[in-house]
Amino acid sequence: MKTVYCICGLGADERIFSKIKWGDTEVHFLQWLIPEKDEPLAEYALRMSKKIEAGSSFTLIGVSFGGIISTEISKLMPVEKLVLISSIQHYRQLPAWMKAAGSSKLDHLIPNGKLPGKRSLKLIAPIENYFLGAVSKEEKKLVQEYRENINPEYLKWSIHQILNWKNEWIHPHTYHLHGTSDKVFPIRNVTPTHTIQSGRHFMVYHSAEEISEILKNII
Repeated sequence: MKTVYCICGLGADERIFSKIKWGDTEVHFLQWLIPEKDEPLAEYALRMSKKIEAGSSFTLIGVSFGGIISTEISKLMPVEKLVLISSIQHYRQLPAWMKAAGSSKLDHLIPNGKLPGKRSLKLIAPIENYFLGAVSKEEKKLVQEYRENINPEYLKWSIHQILNWKNEWIHPHTYHLHGTSDKVFPIRNVTPTHTIQSGRHFMVYHSAEEISEILKNII
């Protein structure tokens, strides 16, 4: 039986993979850890990697920020195949506004230890839903739950890591699935191996049938 480890997107959990059909694959979901104060990305990836059974042959799948963490883990241990979904392979694929935000250290403006109140969350929800591509009532409900329950320290740390990621290394067996309608990481900036027509950033959920077929052939 083939083994897969999955890392969800920023603040998400394994529910985003709930519509994927895995067949007889053994699937493990790596849960996000709360970062230590000023923890470097490489050290965080090392802590995440300790949840993976040593010596096993496996495919690592990462969605969005989970793809960045998956790439960092792949530098630390033998990953047979690396699958990125709605993510980027290296820092040059970051959109220009993210690069500018990182250079300007705008992430430092995010307040520590406190999330916006319910009123503010309600105001930003339509904007976030637009960028994530959460369109259906079911998708919006799931994203809202993620939004309300995310740890603020983890959120600020994660945004800083994305904006300041400097990776240039690419795993030799990388498979990159990307949607043509992704608003977070526009497809014009990336070089995917598999393109999902009309796929949004949340496509692992809304285009699960097509992605399941692709994963079946990769894994």
